[in-house]
Amino acid sequence: MAEKIKLKVSPSVARFVRPGVTVDEKLSGIAGAGLLQLSDRIVLLFCLIRDTESIVSTAAVRGLEAQPDEVLMEYIHSSEAHPSVLVVLASALHARTVIAEALLAHELLSDQAREFLLRQAISQAGTTEYPAPDEGAAETAQELPPDDLSEMDENLLPDEDELPEEEVVEEIDEKSEQFLSKYKMAQIMGISEKIKMALSGDKEWRAILVKDANKLVSGGVIKNPRLSDGEVLQFLKLGVQNDEIVRLICANREWIKNYNIRKALINCPKTPLANSLRYLGTMNEKDVAGYAKSKNVASVISTQAKRMLMAKKR
Repeated sequence: MAEKIKLKVSPSVARFVRPGVTVDEKLSGIAGAGLLQLSDRIVLLFCLIRDTESIVSTAAVRGLEAQPDEVLMEYIHSSEAHPSVLVVLASALHARTVIAEALLAHELLSDQAREFLLRQAISQAGTTEYPAPDEGAAETAQELPPDDLSEMDENLLPDEDELPEEEVVEEIDEKSEQFLSKYKMAQIMGISEKIKMALSGDKEWRAILVKDANKLVSGGVIKNPRLSDGEVLQFLKLGVQNDEIVRLICANREWIKNYNIRKALINCPKTPLANSLRYLGTMNEKDVAGYAKSKNVASVISTQAKRMLMAKKR
């Protein structure tokens, strides 16, 4: 059995990863990660990369990829760098040469991660020569995942009103590392493969492929018969990048029956104005009042909301 390694989690991180935290709260934590101290920022993204909600894990991967080289280098060279976090950095950021070189020089980097980075470097250099690896490393040197590490020990995370002044301890089983995540697989798949997976894949695949730049791929996710109302709502809240997805959502009568989806569509800048105005007419007075004051929606929508409120007062 692999030895367990302790990762210290501060209260500012624990508040987003403790049991009972909602998806929206986790996403807000990712969005505000830049306000945390450097180590806390990286650890938070690391923890949420392993979240069971694929929308959260995918957002955390993107958050990690968005970190500047100097921030990542400072963490790698710090005394707080953790072996499992280094594995995730190797997986997600192997194409960034300065990061890969710093990781390769780190004594805590696992043999499998080191093997992986060496293979990637050789592949990028376009050479077929490769130093003979250890037998065990050769068998496992495939693509490293950002999201398949073992689940955290929830019993070690405190209730919100019991967060300590110091740190919370989490245990991670490094043996649970897997070496080909869906997120990385999507980066090397062809368009036809992505479309097929978008139409039939599970929740994790849907969360990954809905962000694909190709409209046929992202649109295929919306046509997936297993797609739930909750996923549609989360896609809209995270920000839809193409109008084809919005068109397909608006055309689905079952989804439009959902009040929260209609509300999210009003907030979405990709929603056709005619649809937004129609959905506005179905909102309750509190939400209409909110739109009347909002600067985040089209001026036509806020103006119409004001007219609706005035008409009710007559």
